[in-house]
Amino acid sequence: MIRKLAAELLGTGLLVYFAVGVATLSFGFGTAGSSFAAGVVATALAFGLVLLALAYVLGPISGCHVNPAVTIGAWLSGRIPTIEALGYWAAQFVGGILGALLLWGTFNCSPLYSTSKTGLGTDGWGAASHIHINAGGAFLTEVMLTALFVFAVLGATSKTANATIAGIIIGLSLTIVHLIGIPITGTSVNPARSLGPALIVGGTALSQVWLFILAPLVGGALAAGLHRVLYPEPPIEPLASGELPVAETRG
Repeated sequence: MIRKLAAELLGTGLLVYFAVGVATLSFGFGTAGSSFAAGVVATALAFGLVLLALAYVLGPISGCHVNPAVTIGAWLSGRIPTIEALGYWAAQFVGGILGALLLWGTFNCSPLYSTSKTGLGTDGWGAASHIHINAGGAFLTEVMLTALFVFAVLGATSKTANATIAGIIIGLSLTIVHLIGIPITGTSVNPARSLGPALIVGGTALSQVWLFILAPLVGGALAAGLHRVLYPEPPIEPLASGELPVAETRG
């Protein structure tokens, strides 16, 4: 259990450091130049490629959820027990905060960085949204994007799926949701990814972060329900005398 929690903490921290780092460089420092589209593509690829790598490195240890929304989907799908899900959530949020702190510490070494002006790749709606979407639209967007992503994760890691390409499917799915989500909300689909940077930046980002915690969890739960409908689990066979049930932890 400790190895699994350590993997989730490490994976979430690395996802935040590298992927949110690219987002900050693209939109905060302006390394993408005047092309907003270039920043969107660079950030989307960063999130997808980092998760793809983590899926193959950490997947054999913890399943590489690195996202509370994925964990709630796995939990509601019956793949992990409640106590393990709670441990995953704690590790992921701590990892997200530590990753954000490390990223902030890195950028703070630059004279060009300002927490208030450069930011730290936070999510938002209203004036914090590129298209100035309202809170209702942001909530709906995050639910839908997370539902698609978690549904892809659950499908790619199901017992009938090809495990060798699961990481590719998961990484590409995260890339896709970022391509549409960045101009709308900045794209969370991961409460731990949103909370860490928001705690550091504060202000509007912190006051709005509740939506980027709640909506992805709703989306993850929705994905779990859809997965159960479309991929019903086979009937559980009676256990032989003295045989103990084994919890499914994959996903």
